[in-house]
Amino acid sequence: MTRLQQSRTSRLTRPSLAVAAAIAVTAGVVAAAPDAQTAEPTPKLSLIAASTSVTLDSWKEEPGVYLDLGTYLTSENGALELKVTRKSYKDPVVAAQILRDGKKTRTKALPAGLVKDFTGLPDFTRITLTDAAGAKVLETTEAFCPNNASGRVRPDAPANSKYPESCPTNPFTLGSVWGVENGWASNTYAGYYTKPVQLAAGTYTAEIGVTEKYRKLFGIADKPQTVKVVVRERSWEDSAGSAARGAAKSTASGHDAHAQHNAHAQHGGHAQHDAHARHGAAADAPAPGAATSGAGPSFNAGHGPYPSAPPALPWALKRKSLGRQAVTAAEPGDGPGQTDGSRQAPGALPNAKRPTGKASVPDVPKPDLRSLPAYGITVSDGYEEVPGRDYLAFSANVWNAGPAKLVVDGFRSPGKEVMDAYQYFYDADGKQVGYTPTGGMEWDPRPGHEHWHFLDFASYRLLSADQKETVRSGKEAFCLANTDAVDYTVKNASWHPGNTDLSTACGSENSISVREVLDVGSGDTYTQDLPGQSFDITDLPNGTYYIQVLANPENRLKETDHGNNSALREVVLGGEKGARTVTVPPHHLVDAN
Repeated sequence: MTRLQQSRTSRLTRPSLAVAAAIAVTAGVVAAAPDAQTAEPTPKLSLIAASTSVTLDSWKEEPGVYLDLGTYLTSENGALELKVTRKSYKDPVVAAQILRDGKKTRTKALPAGLVKDFTGLPDFTRITLTDAAGAKVLETTEAFCPNNASGRVRPDAPANSKYPESCPTNPFTLGSVWGVENGWASNTYAGYYTKPVQLAAGTYTAEIGVTEKYRKLFGIADKPQTVKVVVRERSWEDSAGSAARGAAKSTASGHDAHAQHNAHAQHGGHAQHDAHARHGAAADAPAPGAATSGAGPSFNAGHGPYPSAPPALPWALKRKSLGRQAVTAAEPGDGPGQTDGSRQAPGALPNAKRPTGKASVPDVPKPDLRSLPAYGITVSDGYEEVPGRDYLAFSANVWNAGPAKLVVDGFRSPGKEVMDAYQYFYDADGKQVGYTPTGGMEWDPRPGHEHWHFLDFASYRLLSADQKETVRSGKEAFCLANTDAVDYTVKNASWHPGNTDLSTACGSENSISVREVLDVGSGDTYTQDLPGQSFDITDLPNGTYYIQVLANPENRLKETDHGNNSALREVVLGGEKGARTVTVPPHHLVDAN
């Protein structure tokens, strides 16, 4: 399975906007929220419901219902914009609201401790369900990512939202921007970040409201929304059509992955690992959406131990493009220029021909490649490839702190197996002003790869306690893709990167040229979980080691700073051969693996 195929079944899905007209009609009755009197305008936020009734499925094979209730937070009189950062991994995550009035900008610090990570505002909505007899059967809260699936609530709103399309989930994220565009609405469904609830088939009434602390903080009116909820029990075997069964089973596998937090824990299924000879974390699996909701497996930059929160394709558009199939199939599939069924993310086109003239490295902004500490660390066996051995598997990320994007073209000479690679440089106006040869690209024909790898982008080493090299990973060539939003607060960060996966970024076997880009603010995660990628620890003694992630190991790429290319993550090996263990201490305040 290629990474593209894996991505179709391994990313969070967010509910699409119900029919746009339904939201527009609902938005028409939104009342202005009370707010403190200030001299400067502030966004008016309101909770709305796209529909008065939803139908949710409970599958017999995987019992539990995800509360996709179709509620949205609207922003009027300006955009809701939040800047979320941490100075370092020794510092806590902090958030501030950015208030804009024409050319004036002011910053309002949000309460310390309000957010713990970069996945959204915790406990934002409170959901209460009562049964047909009026008895309360559930009360819970859900987090809210303002960058969730969103759309306009009035026709004169900006045609496109400037804000990113997901909340980042890499445990070593450094900065993010969250926002609901002026005149837009963002879905409050927490999706993968919540747990399914146990509800018997029947009819319920859901009351959804914004919790008090956020009403006070943002001046949101206390006007809960009421939605009729019909829970129907279904079975894979009884569902009509193979496409529907496949979508349901894919969803169920996502539930299983969610229960275990990441697929690194699922060593019983070799298919999970075979699918991940791949970039990206093995964790991401689609959260469910009813077939009629328009929700389908989709994703965006930002995958780590937990998946990101991408937008979904508007239901009306999906129906138009897919016809009747959209009613039963939750997976729309890819089309030209699309990396998934939800958004356009075309890969950058290489120059028409290889550069000519004298190579030069001009004095213009360049990328700054930095490594993140390894995460998703676990011990695995050699599967069918190398049985009887112990391996240390992990995920690693190299990101671009800017201020310029990394652009590498590969050009193929007839009959040659390796493309010649060139790095390009641009002035402040985006004009190409220089280039330099930078190694090559090679075609990787192995299942799960089948794309062009740029050589010498990063290397991975297992160091002993005295930080001397003990084992080196055999994986040092990559196709570059913007898989993770690491820090969207750095200068020139691109909030809407292209080439977010291999379907657009890495070419095909008969490609004559390829362009690979690592945009400012984004990183590329690669999970080393197969023999030849992971570290063979079979004969290593127990004790303390360090996983080193090293960017640009041969310094072939030109960048602003070569001093921040290495990152170390401490690990402690234990156990016995065939039953090795690994303990991963926190990396300062980041206690995630």
